[in-house]
Amino acid sequence: MRVRLAGICNTDVEILRGYHHFRGTPGHEFVGEVADVHGASTATKKKWLGERICGEINVSCSAYGYKPVCDFCRRGLKTHCARRTVLGIVNHDGAFAEYLALPLENLRVVPAHVTDEQAVFVEPLAAACEILEQVDAKKFKSAAVLGDGKLAQLITLVLGTAIPRVMMYGKHEKKLALARRVGIATRKVRGDASDSKRVKEHFALAVEATGSPSGLILAQHMTEPRGTLVLKSTFHGAAPVETWPIVVKELSVLGSRCGPFSRAIALLRSGKLDPRPLITRTFPLQDAQKAIVFAQKPGVMKVLLRP
Repeated sequence: MRVRLAGICNTDVEILRGYHHFRGTPGHEFVGEVADVHGASTATKKKWLGERICGEINVSCSAYGYKPVCDFCRRGLKTHCARRTVLGIVNHDGAFAEYLALPLENLRVVPAHVTDEQAVFVEPLAAACEILEQVDAKKFKSAAVLGDGKLAQLITLVLGTAIPRVMMYGKHEKKLALARRVGIATRKVRGDASDSKRVKEHFALAVEATGSPSGLILAQHMTEPRGTLVLKSTFHGAAPVETWPIVVKELSVLGSRCGPFSRAIALLRSGKLDPRPLITRTFPLQDAQKAIVFAQKPGVMKVLLRP
C-alpha cells in the first residue's frame, strides 16, 4: 500500500519510550491505496489495485498461511493470535513510511464519500467501538469516560451513539471545550489523588482512557458497586493500584484493545460522527521527528503525517 495519511497515536509515543521493545518503523493508523499485490492472480490484482483502504493491524497466523493455525485463530480470536505481528507495534514495520505491506485478509475498503482525514481514524475508532462489542449498551442509561485525549474523545462519541448520557472527565480545558462543541457533556478534574474526594458522581459503566497510571484510581472510585470498568490505557511502566475496591464493590473489569473495523467504517459512512475536528496539524513525512515532538505538546490532539 502507498500511504496517503498516517496518524500519530499515544501508543507510538509510548513505543518510543520502550513499550513493547519495538524496533522498526512505527505507525499503525493509516489510510492508503493498494499499489501492488504480490503473488496474486491477475483477477485478484485487478480487483485490488488502486483501491483506497485501511488495514487491520493484527496479522494472524492464518493471514500468513501458517498451518495448523493456532487455537486463538481457530476460535476466531485473531487479534490474540499466538504468532501474530502487529503493524508498527510488534515485529511488523508500520505506517510512518511511503509504503507498507499487509495481507489482503487485513484490508478494508474505504467508502468513496469517507475522506482520507476521516478514514485515518478507523483504527482508533474501531478500538472505541470494541467497548460496544464487549458490553450490552442497552443495560446502561449513563456512562463516564475518564480522559480527554484523542482516544477518550472517540470513545465518548461512539458511546454517545448507543447510551443516552455520556460524561467526559478530563483536566485540560481546551480539550474539554473541543468535546463540548460536538455536544459532549464534560467535567473538569485535577488529575491527582484529590479527585477521589471531589468527584461525587458514580456510574454503572466507566471507561478509563486517561493514558496515565493515576487514572485507574479515580475510575475505580467512580464505578458503582456491581458496575463495569473498562480499561483502555496503555503506557510504558507499572501502575500502582489497590485492588480492594474491585473486590469490595464486586466490579467487573474489562481490558479492551482493538476493535471491529467494519463497525467503525459504518459509523463514518452513516455520518453519525465525524472525527476531523480532532486534527490539530498535518506534517510532511520527512518532518516525522518534529511531528512526534509536536504531538506531545499540551493541548495538541491528532497529528497526521502525509508522505
